[in-house]
Amino acid sequence: MKSFLFALIGLVFFMVQHIAAQTSQGPKNGAVIVFAEASHDFGDLVQGQKVEYVFKYKNTGTEPLIVSEVITTCGCTATQWSKLPLAPTKESEIKATFNSEGKMGRQNKVITILSNATNNAATVTIVCNVLPATTSSPVIK
Repeated sequence: MKSFLFALIGLVFFMVQHIAAQTSQGPKNGAVIVFAEASHDFGDLVQGQKVEYVFKYKNTGTEPLIVSEVITTCGCTATQWSKLPLAPTKESEIKATFNSEGKMGRQNKVITILSNATNNAATVTIVCNVLPATTSSPVIK
């Protein structure tokens, strides 16, 4: 029993030393993507309305950042982004366009950004509330 207790204490001591050594090594090399805003709320939209928002991001890492793919949750959201490498400390953007045609009520669209960043995969969201389009019917006399 005594030897088991000493082995357990030794194992805990080793694990604490290992974790402390890892955290004292400083920042990792590589690209790091950081968004200025993680979400944008368009508020109320009328059904059929198209809106755009530009998500700005920065490479705060030590290596060039390459955004390889941007995935949307449905066909109602389209994106545009630069395929060129982004140097450390530089900024770029992803333009997101949301088409509310055929949508109704509260919408929460997640956009996933795949890259070579050490914090891959990043996500941003578009939020809105789609109201019914008002149609005026002809007056029959």
